[in-house]
Amino acid sequence: MSAVDVPAGSASGGAASADPAPPRASAPVGPLPSGPGPGLPPAGQPEADRFRADSGTAGPEVVCLGEAMVMLTPASARPLAERPHLATAVGGAESNVACTLARLGHRTAWVGRVGDDPFGAMVTGDLAGHGVDVSGVGVDSGRPTGVYVKDPAPGGTRVYYYRRGSAASAMGPDTAAAVLSARPRLVHLSGVTPALSESCAALVDRLVAGASGGPITSFDVNHRPRLWAGGAAETLRRLADAADVVFVGRDEAEALWGTSTADEVRALLPRPRHLVVKDAGEPAVEFHPEGRTAVPAPRARIVEPVGAGDAFAAGFLSGLLTGRPAEQRLRLGHLCAAATLGTVTDLAPLPAPETIDGLLTTPSWPHAATEALSRA
Repeated sequence: MSAVDVPAGSASGGAASADPAPPRASAPVGPLPSGPGPGLPPAGQPEADRFRADSGTAGPEVVCLGEAMVMLTPASARPLAERPHLATAVGGAESNVACTLARLGHRTAWVGRVGDDPFGAMVTGDLAGHGVDVSGVGVDSGRPTGVYVKDPAPGGTRVYYYRRGSAASAMGPDTAAAVLSARPRLVHLSGVTPALSESCAALVDRLVAGASGGPITSFDVNHRPRLWAGGAAETLRRLADAADVVFVGRDEAEALWGTSTADEVRALLPRPRHLVVKDAGEPAVEFHPEGRTAVPAPRARIVEPVGAGDAFAAGFLSGLLTGRPAEQRLRLGHLCAAATLGTVTDLAPLPAPETIDGLLTTPSWPHAATEALSRA
């Protein structure tokens, strides 16, 4: 597939799924190292103080929970029908966020469940190699690690998932203990996990809807229609409105809820403290306590779009956790997404820290970012 240049925000990172919903099961995972909980306010401290700067404690600052799988992708971004050489990598919405946050200097952990197989070892080894804590990952001797295959084509990339009965689908509400015992500042989840099984849905509900007064909750709607037998619209709306930080595509929201603008999405989801609505080539919009901020995306060379949405979420969360203003955290999301658009894998090298710092404050955005990306 030939690369094209379009605004970085035009790739949502979405993909079609080729597998049906997996069976229902549950199983525990082990504990993570814990810290004193910089995201948890002392008694009497207002909820907003959870968004203040990290205290520098030893535990993970961010825990991402979900399914990570082994990915097979054409190394040359050619369609599978042409029988290209396939490269192996590791991917998954939440693990992608964890890896990118680690690259941006945050202490991150990924909690999930893998099979007792070579693919499971590949997942944990790869994430650990990116600096992500995997000590809370469960290993299941009776269920396999999931696998997915990318099929690039001129009309867009299709993704085929082989995750029926995967180890991750066996996660349940008891897995929440491994997350909360680490006392992270922020927990990130996505709408993929509640579609995996009833027990996974109960787990996400426990962490998002039942986490009042705990860590900051971040939720990427990430709707995968073929994973859902029904009820996605209401389940995802309820979870999104219960979270502190929410990411959703405008087109995704329209398909789910019938909303046609970012402001209509905000009217539907009034509770999140930070609501980010991405809209293809249009500016990304954040609704926050100070108001509404819109930031256009730089133009980026698109080789393959899957994973760009996860990179955007990681960049935005990094900006939020480090106290950057709305415009800068949206810019950081765009920069991380643009870097990912230029590779066939879900993760890509990020611009140098000094380049990022300069682009976050330049008055020449987005043109300066477009020029910097073209030289990368």
